[in-house]
Amino acid sequence: MLFTVIDILLRGLVVGIVSSITVGPVAVLCIKRTLNKSRRSGFISGVGVACADTLMAIIAYFFYSILYSQIEQYKHILSVIGGIFVVVVGVVIFFQKPSQRVNENGSVPTTPWRDFASMFGFTMANFVTVIPYILAFFAMFGVSSYGGSHDMASLLTSILIITGFFGGAVVWWFLLTLLISLFRRSFRPHHMRTINRVAGVIIGLLGVITILSTFLTITPNGAVN
Repeated sequence: MLFTVIDILLRGLVVGIVSSITVGPVAVLCIKRTLNKSRRSGFISGVGVACADTLMAIIAYFFYSILYSQIEQYKHILSVIGGIFVVVVGVVIFFQKPSQRVNENGSVPTTPWRDFASMFGFTMANFVTVIPYILAFFAMFGVSSYGGSHDMASLLTSILIITGFFGGAVVWWFLLTLLISLFRRSFRPHHMRTINRVAGVIIGLLGVITILSTFLTITPNGAVN
């Protein structure tokens, strides 16, 4: 029982982390707030992003669980499709050049609540691109394989997955703002591209591993090992 709980939490945690490790406009803004204001400002901004991502993860998980329960026999196909999508995303992220300019007036006084709310709203405005991204990771890590029913156990499983997702996202923003804060003096704009390249490699490898592991669990006659 304990192993199952830990496994579910870890799956959610990993999805939360890998869904966050890209340096797009949202991350650039959080990094700039860390550099120009304080680590607290950057981290609170990141928590705003994490909350928005978690809300979208709830929506994505709900619809994907419904989809999964209807076409469970195609779970391996869904896993491969998710893996391919993630590999493509990893390649795009690797070659993506993060924008060095973010539209924010640094002269406007900010509070922790404003830092949080602004990033929450900014992230939610991009839900069209974020939700499919999260869906791909749910498919890749098979988190919906725990769902499908509507009993108390399924509800608790869903809560654990979403809790793990939120925890993973918060951990990422904590580590990123900590790293930026520690190397504040030596941090340069081109380092954001380095972060993207590392993130692209990690995400791409996760996709490849998922595709390979899916095929390895299927015997030549189509049965699952």
